[in-house]
Amino acid sequence: MRINKLQENVDNWIKEYGVRYFDIKTNTLLLNEEVGEFSRLVARIHGEQSFKITPTKDEADAMLADELADILWVTVCIANQLGINLEDAISKSIQKKTIRDKDRHKSNRNLNQ
Repeated sequence: MRINKLQENVDNWIKEYGVRYFDIKTNTLLLNEEVGEFSRLVARIHGEQSFKITPTKDEADAMLADELADILWVTVCIANQLGINLEDAISKSIQKKTIRDKDRHKSNRNLNQ
């Protein structure tokens, strides 16, 4: 799915089922909440913390995917609210990073061990 189509699908869902977008402050706080939930899982799945009940690998993968999807959902909502075309924005970001970092990571000894 193209990002523009994703933005359109989220907007249509909000209009049909969500009544309206939450205000920008609420969505920004929700984005932080979703990132926190993802981080909590990473700390338990890939970090040193543990679950009370350890999920299977498939369950853990599904949990991570669900939280990443929630992060993307709220990010798209915020972009829609602010009138940001994410396809254009990510293209510009890739260009910026390519110009800025084209040799930086190749010469990083920590990445090339």
